[in-house]
Amino acid sequence: MSLDAIDPNLHSKLDELRDQYAELTKSLEDPAVLADHKQVSALSIKRAALAPVVEGYRTYCDLAEEAAELAEAIVGDDEELAIMAKEELPEIERQAGEMIEQIKQTLVTTDDLAIGSVMLEIRAGTGGDEAALWARDLLAAYTKYAITKAWKVEELDMTTDPGFGGIRHAVLNFQGEGVWQQLSFEAGVHSVKRVPETETQGRVHTSTCTVAVLPEPEAVEVNIDWSNDVEEHITTAQGPGGQNVNKVATAVHMIHKPTGVEVRMQETKSQAQNREKAKRLLTARVYEIERQKIEQERAQSRNTQIGTGGRSEKIRVYRYQDNIVADQRLDQKFNKNKILDEGDLGPMFDALIEQETAKRLAEL
Repeated sequence: MSLDAIDPNLHSKLDELRDQYAELTKSLEDPAVLADHKQVSALSIKRAALAPVVEGYRTYCDLAEEAAELAEAIVGDDEELAIMAKEELPEIERQAGEMIEQIKQTLVTTDDLAIGSVMLEIRAGTGGDEAALWARDLLAAYTKYAITKAWKVEELDMTTDPGFGGIRHAVLNFQGEGVWQQLSFEAGVHSVKRVPETETQGRVHTSTCTVAVLPEPEAVEVNIDWSNDVEEHITTAQGPGGQNVNKVATAVHMIHKPTGVEVRMQETKSQAQNREKAKRLLTARVYEIERQKIEQERAQSRNTQIGTGGRSEKIRVYRYQDNIVADQRLDQKFNKNKILDEGDLGPMFDALIEQETAKRLAEL
């Protein structure tokens, strides 16, 4: 068996990833990089995502080389060596075949694993005050899960409901290994069926909230001309409890003119902090538009588009009376208490990742 036995495109891709891995390893040995903790974290996540593929490819190359040597021995002059090689070759070829299949399975998730920071945006949908309470409860489940994964969570923007303590709109940044691979499945409409806290007659209501999950790219991945393409306005922060949250102009409103994307940030009393957070969110939204364009172009050659996470699509129903969570993409049901009360989203994410991996493998 030789490297010619695998698809040339796959061979080329694996060589490219091996080079990327070597470059990342070299960068992580650079004293200038080591002095920047944020850069070290980002590069380490990328390298960790590539490691299983690169190590598997090295093993495959060793097996392919061994198989080639055995094949030569079979046709060689040493009869005893030829007999031994003929016995060993099928097992080496079997191992090489299994390794390349394992590499393919890892390869289709590598890009997802390389993204270690996402913006999660949640909005109350239909259902009035109950929808705001539902957004609060769902966000709490994500935060609990993040603790179990040792992810860093940063609140960027929060608009609460002054009446019952719900959430109208929130933007949080989640950082850590596997954060995009798992949370990307949450994009869409989440519907809950329960008796609301605001209900006096015990009737079950249906309320919704909408979740968007945007990968936060590195600055080099998104080309934004901040001087010419972005319009910025500074105002006083608006909110419940009066005309102005404060009397000083600290709220930042940015408009990306080429795409029409708008961002408002007023969470802190510091104009500089609000501007920095607004830039990060704007960058993520512009990047998501470009990412979806690429996905749509790829989708033209297949029947279904993978991994779009459309925000208008209802992806999951939480039924309190039955104590179950039904994800529309899966056949199995999950325990509502474990997901919402304990934040145990892992088994559901594992099932979604397995399903997505199988779809992508079918397209290789």
